[in-house]
Amino acid sequence: MVTQLMMGNEKAFSELFNTYYNDVYAYSLSMLKNQTLAEEIVQDVFLNIWLHRDRLNPDLSFKSYVFTITRNLTFNLISKVANGHKLKEEVFYVSQKSYSPVEDSITEADYDVIKKKAIEQLPPKRRIIFEMSRNEEMSYEEISQKLNISVSTVKGQMSKALADIRVFLQNYDDVKFLIILISSRWLE
Repeated sequence: MVTQLMMGNEKAFSELFNTYYNDVYAYSLSMLKNQTLAEEIVQDVFLNIWLHRDRLNPDLSFKSYVFTITRNLTFNLISKVANGHKLKEEVFYVSQKSYSPVEDSITEADYDVIKKKAIEQLPPKRRIIFEMSRNEEMSYEEISQKLNISVSTVKGQMSKALADIRVFLQNYDDVKFLIILISSRWLE
């Protein structure tokens, strides 16, 4: 079917759309918590597939390709939300109220608790390095001197700390919290 799509066969495209629509929508909705935005992502995914159908590789998994595009477009939207005032208001206020009233009750104190838990799950040395970088705003060089370790060790530990924290935060499945952290540059 992918080969037929590559040749511009609209019926093949329609069948692939019908096959993957619900999964793409559910995947995007799980990250965005907004039905309208998830629908737009679905449209963008399939528009992207149609426009770039000549680049498809029939030997690779089409399903993996679809979900990679979905993930990338969703993350791009989250980044735009973090940087775009109008869209930020839409996601923070309108969509959250229409999707889940429970999430509206999350306060700044809740975010602090979640951030604290994310940091506490780090191994002790990694946590110390992370806190020196983020809380004390020390440079990697300053941390390496203070702890008597190499700068490359500090960089490696920070990279691992950020990866660990991202995995931890994914369990909270709260796009609002992720947007706040991205916009505050806490996860960079």
